[in-house]
Amino acid sequence: MASINYDKIKTDAAQHPKPQDIKYTHGTAGFRMKADLLDSVVYRVGILAGLRSKKLDGKVIGVMITASHNREIDNGVKLVDPYGEMLHQSWEGYAAQLANAQTEDELVEVIKIIVKEFDIDETMTSKVIYARDTRPSGPALVMALEDGLRSIGAEINDFGIKTTPQLHYVTCCLNTQGTEKSYGEPTEAGYYKKLANAYRRAVEGKSRPSPLYVDSANGVGAIKLKELTNYIDKDILEVIVLNDDIKTQGKLNHLCGADYVKTNQRLPLGLNIKAGERAASLDGDADRIVYYFIDDDGTFKLFDGDKIGSLAGSFIIDLVKAAGLEGINVGVVQTAYANGSSTHYLEKVMKVPVSCVPTGVKYLHHEAEKFDIGVYFEANGHGTILFSLTATKLIRSSKGETPEQEDAIERLRALMELINQTVGDALSDLLLVEAILANRQWTLKRCNEAYKDLPNRLVKVIVTDRHIFKTTNAERTLVEPAGLQGKIDALVKKYKDGRSFVRPSGTEDVVRVYAEAATQKECDELAYSVAGLVYDEAGGTGGRPDEFL
Repeated sequence: MASINYDKIKTDAAQHPKPQDIKYTHGTAGFRMKADLLDSVVYRVGILAGLRSKKLDGKVIGVMITASHNREIDNGVKLVDPYGEMLHQSWEGYAAQLANAQTEDELVEVIKIIVKEFDIDETMTSKVIYARDTRPSGPALVMALEDGLRSIGAEINDFGIKTTPQLHYVTCCLNTQGTEKSYGEPTEAGYYKKLANAYRRAVEGKSRPSPLYVDSANGVGAIKLKELTNYIDKDILEVIVLNDDIKTQGKLNHLCGADYVKTNQRLPLGLNIKAGERAASLDGDADRIVYYFIDDDGTFKLFDGDKIGSLAGSFIIDLVKAAGLEGINVGVVQTAYANGSSTHYLEKVMKVPVSCVPTGVKYLHHEAEKFDIGVYFEANGHGTILFSLTATKLIRSSKGETPEQEDAIERLRALMELINQTVGDALSDLLLVEAILANRQWTLKRCNEAYKDLPNRLVKVIVTDRHIFKTTNAERTLVEPAGLQGKIDALVKKYKDGRSFVRPSGTEDVVRVYAEAATQKECDELAYSVAGLVYDEAGGTGGRPDEFL
């Protein structure tokens, strides 16, 4: 293959000029902002994907065009490394440099710096697979991406409209074919078959849980969940899909979806359930899920990512013990958003090691890899479970000495196939929760009683510049702006079981304020007091946060 044609890149890049006075940042989910500002970025991400593939000896790199739970007018783009991981951290700074090169000449200079820095063989073949969600801006951004990929001479494969986890899955499958880490058939049908077959094995001999209502955020998850359920008989799983309008503009994530339900702690628009019924919400690209139900007294009860992670961790620990495989160490990874009660339950009741890391999949995933079986879930509903190669081989090769041990081993094997280990996957996680409920014959209410959440509140504060906020201690402590953390601490001390932290969003132009306290009233007072403090002292804009809900 020929070397990189820099003249072609200059010519092609001129068709995708960088807007003046816009500074792009590469966050935890890649680049994300208003879709009409992303043309030049997506073009350059195509070049970056080609370079990354060349560096990794022609392994397939994934590119996903999505903005997940963001507004419909937003969009974004991120790279997926060969085994389904996020782009390696050492490349993030160069991604930002590429995006911010103002001229075609500057762009070429950055490419040459990347080639030199990573000792890239320009003649190496590059392979890239890409997909998008259902946003109206998707098709135009795909065209920009394809131009960037052609500029770098990549072999390309358009995977079409897919969930983000499906792209991660296929990327991993393509790169592990024929190896001991072979992950599955690299097709959408292969994805459905793997999950459906694993689910059947995981619930064999168990009664089906009650029907599950699913708010799919009027996003891509609506299509894909329906397709998945076509592979599973209704006598073992019944899912009723709601908020499935992907054609009407303005509906995506509007008053619905996992982020809306989690943040507002109320039912999404278009979903009405009664006491005894249960539901779940996906986000716009189906990599998050939260559950909820209506209690006997009519109150809304959220079963979020903390609860799902605790449920999954305790179930797997029980299976490992029942299988006689207690040499396998199981751990749970959380972020600062994890409810304090969930951490206490895991550490003190379940005796499970718990690690806290900064918000972001790359941190959670890396920490989870330190355990034989690592469970990670963010409170927002994004999470998965990782099985080390050692644990995988042991579970696959073990033979139980009793029928009970053999049954537990077989269910562990099914769970390994059921869980999308490449990334948090709402469809896979939905099946995981359903499998646990079926095995334990528990209702969601029964699961929810394992521990009681401390009342919590998440408030967004629009600020002039979120980048002035610097944190430490897994994002639980503000370092900058100087002096602000001390004032937050003073507010927290006023409330029983009080806890609050402030961190800049990695995906939106806001700062997030999280608070907990012994009662909901005190929690709300603390959350809005801290939010008001941030607004007053750190460049708040767009209206001071209300002091009442």
